[in-house]
Amino acid sequence: MTGLPGSSADPHSPAAAEGASDASAAPAPAGKSSRRRGSALTRAIYEATFEELADVDFEGLAFDKIAARAGTGKSALYRRWSTPAELVLAALADPVAGFGTPVAPETGTLRGDLIVMLDAFARVLDEPRGRALVPLLTQRTRHPELFTQVQRLVTLPHQEILLRMLRLAVDRGEADPRCVTPRVASVGPRMIFAEAMARGTAPEREVRAIVDEVLLPLMAPRR
Repeated sequence: MTGLPGSSADPHSPAAAEGASDASAAPAPAGKSSRRRGSALTRAIYEATFEELADVDFEGLAFDKIAARAGTGKSALYRRWSTPAELVLAALADPVAGFGTPVAPETGTLRGDLIVMLDAFARVLDEPRGRALVPLLTQRTRHPELFTQVQRLVTLPHQEILLRMLRLAVDRGEADPRCVTPRVASVGPRMIFAEAMARGTAPEREVRAIVDEVLLPLMAPRR
């Protein structure tokens, strides 16, 4: 992907990988097989990418460190992705290791849908893939192109699910039509994100408090 952070300069250049082989990479961590192939290897690379990104931030992301976590050689990464940014975006879009296409909850009530959706988001923020979002979403000025791609792959699809939930709630008489806006839809995820940043996690009781004390009053039908 052109225009994304990362370049052909050291240490992320494909040219830097010329002559590299799996045998020349750092030994695989204990318990990780260096013989994985296909989808198993790809998933291990994606998971290692999230773990590394959550630990070191985007500037410290490097193919050799990701390869060591994944238990493979760095040439396996250079063959597939030109830069760490390309790898990050591929990992985010993956339906298994990453975020894929979100699915709307179908509890039959606005409260139930909000609790399911926001609690799932809170639990994701406890995982490496969720923690990896923090540097990607909070360093917009340093990596604007990457931020835009993360919005496209992760934020906007989930926002559309929330808007669909609100439209259904309006049809059931549970929500005011004026609340069906991207701004209102973003309130819950932003509060969960802020809670996770402040406390390290957003517990289930806090998710329910946000829904009951903030979102439902905000979205309730008004005359």
